[in-house]
Amino acid sequence: MLRSAVFVVEQASLYQDPDGRDLLPTTHHLWWQPADEPDGYLRLLRDRDGTHRIGRVCTTRRTRGTGLGALLMKAAMERVGDEPAVLEAQTYAQKFYARFGFSSTGEPYLEDGIEHITMRRVVRGG
Repeated sequence: MLRSAVFVVEQASLYQDPDGRDLLPTTHHLWWQPADEPDGYLRLLRDRDGTHRIGRVCTTRRTRGTGLGALLMKAAMERVGDEPAVLEAQTYAQKFYARFGFSSTGEPYLEDGIEHITMRRVVRGG
């Protein structure tokens, strides 16, 4: 529900959220749910080459700016460790992801009417 509320309704982005990857054995879901509904969520996948892929990062409107997104990212990065990771960031969020070691690669592109950019995290020691 939270993913659809943020990405489809709030951002008016008509995309099909269910992509068949939520139930894969290598998919991890991280969320914060102090009450009946989650306040924040992200999904951690594994690409075929072994790279971790972070996606679907979102928080409720009322919890934005509280640090909840950063807590979720920190938890994801603890799972990733020193392994490579990639994400497709909305361009306004580049500084947020840079705090976790991600750097922009390539040029911005439109996805579902919203400007995104690929960001990769440089593997420490490699």
